[in-house]
Amino acid sequence: MSTFLGMPATPPRSPYGTGNLRGERTFPEAAHGELRNEQLRRNLGKATRTIRAKRLHVTGELPDWEELRDAGSAIKTDTMNRLPELLEQLERKVTGRGGTVHWARDGDEANRIVARLIQETGSSDVIKVKSMATQEIGLNEHLESLGITPYETDLAELIVQLAHDTPSHILVPAIHRNRDEIRQIFLDEIPGVDPGLDNVPAHLAAAARAHLREKFMTTKVAVSGANFGIAETGTLSVVESEGNGRMCLTLPDTLITVMGIEKVLPRFQDLEVFLQLLPRSSTGERMNPYTSMWTGVTPGDGPQDFHLILLDNGRTAALADRIGREALNCIRCSACLNVCPVYERAGGHAYGSTYPGPIGAVLTPQLAGMHAAKDDPNSSLPYASSLCGACFDACPVKIDIPSLLVELRHQNTEESGTTAEKLVMKAAAGVMQRPKLFTAAQKASAIGRAVAGRDGTISRLPAPFNGWSASRDTPAPPKQTFRSWLASDEGIATMRAAADEYPNPDEVDER
Repeated sequence: MSTFLGMPATPPRSPYGTGNLRGERTFPEAAHGELRNEQLRRNLGKATRTIRAKRLHVTGELPDWEELRDAGSAIKTDTMNRLPELLEQLERKVTGRGGTVHWARDGDEANRIVARLIQETGSSDVIKVKSMATQEIGLNEHLESLGITPYETDLAELIVQLAHDTPSHILVPAIHRNRDEIRQIFLDEIPGVDPGLDNVPAHLAAAARAHLREKFMTTKVAVSGANFGIAETGTLSVVESEGNGRMCLTLPDTLITVMGIEKVLPRFQDLEVFLQLLPRSSTGERMNPYTSMWTGVTPGDGPQDFHLILLDNGRTAALADRIGREALNCIRCSACLNVCPVYERAGGHAYGSTYPGPIGAVLTPQLAGMHAAKDDPNSSLPYASSLCGACFDACPVKIDIPSLLVELRHQNTEESGTTAEKLVMKAAAGVMQRPKLFTAAQKASAIGRAVAGRDGTISRLPAPFNGWSASRDTPAPPKQTFRSWLASDEGIATMRAAADEYPNPDEVDER
């Protein structure tokens, strides 16, 4: 008698159609519309230029900046190699300090856990610290469907929520909005706001503060994300710049934290590295204005009921990818967005995911897949890059994003089956393997000179090659091929002259 235990299988991705990890349109389709929005491009251009300049200034102050990046990369790589044991250690430490740990396979399960915990308190309101994880799983939408009202307390997230919009940046969710737009949103959506409100930033912030202050003082349940979770001590940490996080993490009776499993760090000492890397890379600050840490429950101080939800939602599938797992090292600083020429022009909404920009183009397909449905929009994300490498240079933990994008393009090609591109490349390979056919093809390509413009380029190719020429000009074929030039009198004379100028080293030694 034998027992069949089954064959090993790839861990599941985030379920199709859940949360905010897939847009309704491909990146080229979405970007086409965003590029027409001149106000958006002005807003993005000004904001990203400002953040880039600040970041370069504060990172240039540190003589050991590159060593810090190396240390951050090494710690995160070690973490991914030992992720299961570190998560179990974190669970033991949190539980030992009076907290409760829940494991969520995907966004649906995490949403159900959060909703149940809130309902058990009897509250119909919840205040929230800015959290990429809860945006990823669509927590706000799920709570609203159950009659629970979530209140975003981060200023930019509040703007996005009041405008019934979606974030367009990892760090600055409302980066696509200017002061005049924000003023109008507040006038339209905040009850009792002064009708004479102007667009002065301090006055806008004061209006938001007055709106939120009552929520901080009366709401008994808070939901947060976590920048880091320390396996050694069970400590959770949130870094922010407005103080709203501190209010949410200390005033309510119940605190529910949703943390992606990749956010764990082995030791408390590791924060020494990341609390230098993160603020400089994200906001161009030397340190975060507010760094909050809590370990379980402390009697008489802060929330007396603490729950930590460890979220997978495709992260184990990404971890199983030998190459792509590097994307899990991301600390959500947004440095790659601020240097990306594609993001700066197209904006975050074109990516259709909670995670925009270069890291989003890698992480989103890793978490949710690229072929979950026919013409999956996520399959276009790895191509939303010029592969210029600026993101790699800016990443504080040295994630090689360009190489990951190329790998995802390869995976997409392998999974796509027979396509026009594959057929064309197969035909080209067949021609190149046969010298006579290749020579004939080279001669035939000379016809292209007849349709070239005065600048020596072909602006539009016939189908099925028009996709290439739609976004770039194609150089016209040369008057003669390299082979024909090499066989000509000019080519022979040039090669002889080169041989005389650079003699064979062996022949020189013999002389």
